Amino acid sequence: MKIPFNKPLILNKELDCIKRVFDIDQFSGNGEFSKKCNSILELKTGCKKSIVTSSCTDALEMTALLADIQPGDEVIMPSFTFVTTASAFELRKANIVWCDIRPDTKNIDENKIESLITSRTKAVVVVHYAGVGCNMDAIVSICRKHGLILIEDDAQGIDASYNGKPLGSFGDMAAISFHETKNIQCGEGGALLVNDHGLVERAEFIRDKGTDRIHFSKGLVDKYTWVELGSSFLMSELQAAFLYPQLENSIIVNQDRLKSWDLYYKYLSEFIEEEKLPVIPDHCVHNAHMFYLMCESFQERRSLIDLLNLNGIGAIFHYVPLHRAPYWKGKYENLNLEVTDSVSQTLLRLPMYYGLKENEIEYICNKIKEFYKGGK
Repeated sequence: MKIPFNKPLILNKELDCIKRVFDIDQFSGNGEFSKKCNSILELKTGCKKSIVTSSCTDALEMTALLADIQPGDEVIMPSFTFVTTASAFELRKANIVWCDIRPDTKNIDENKIESLITSRTKAVVVVHYAGVGCNMDAIVSICRKHGLILIEDDAQGIDASYNGKPLGSFGDMAAISFHETKNIQCGEGGALLVNDHGLVERAEFIRDKGTDRIHFSKGLVDKYTWVELGSSFLMSELQAAFLYPQLENSIIVNQDRLKSWDLYYKYLSEFIEEEKLPVIPDHCVHNAHMFYLMCESFQERRSLIDLLNLNGIGAIFHYVPLHRAPYWKGKYENLNLEVTDSVSQTLLRLPMYYGLKENEIEYICNKIKEFYKGGK
């Protein structure tokens, strides 16, 4: 049996929408399908403005521009995340301040944020790992108390919520990913969600290469010009057309994934301790973006991955902590992020995608059981 780690979602409705783009004869961004995608995201999250982008990286870079990050500003974020969470702010010459994560959800530890705040702190960036919400009540309170900009890296969190409120709706801004590894996808793609009404116009300028083209399109000026530092962040209409039917059906997709997630938990909890399986707090609704388990050591994880791969199962590890990256040339080598370092050495991700079959999940779990019952 061959079970890949991921199968990019295809609903067999995408080609009809792409053909529509050919009929309309507009391929650049901000056309019919971009607007439809933005409307759905605004309805889902309640944000003031959604802007679909060519990647989640673009959306994160837009947040750094909108936050007016200047050289020397400090930005607090977890190290257990994808590189672009940090690179968006490193590009603006911010000082990245790493915060450790919680051992249960693998999200930023809200109890460690306040001690990292200084007079130079400008923003806090949270990452909703695996589509499970951070403790947003506490984090929102901290940011309000200290007058900090709050940004959500919600790359993995489409349709997930915290205390009944959609992820991506708590911060001043948020970024979502539609990369092919995500629940819904268009190859590469993302979206910026703007929750602060005062940032909407600037977001549109930044999206349009820093020009006031949006004013020109509305007939407010007779020509458009460069007014803001920006870039070409637009999602093309081909991307948006592919994405649109998936956005329309994202709840159905996530329900299918949740069934798979529940089966994993059912089978694995029969022989693996609860604390080594994913934790979903009572106040969180997740979207089954991933299923993982925690090994005892780096070597145990390596051996289990080798066994699963040998049996045709695409199991992988996750992030190498960003504070350990060669990019920094040892800048953070003395930094102690105990939980981050431990989790990065021991977390193992299992196959998760739309259409994963029960017998495939049972096969995966049986191989894991053989590993542990066989003395590793």
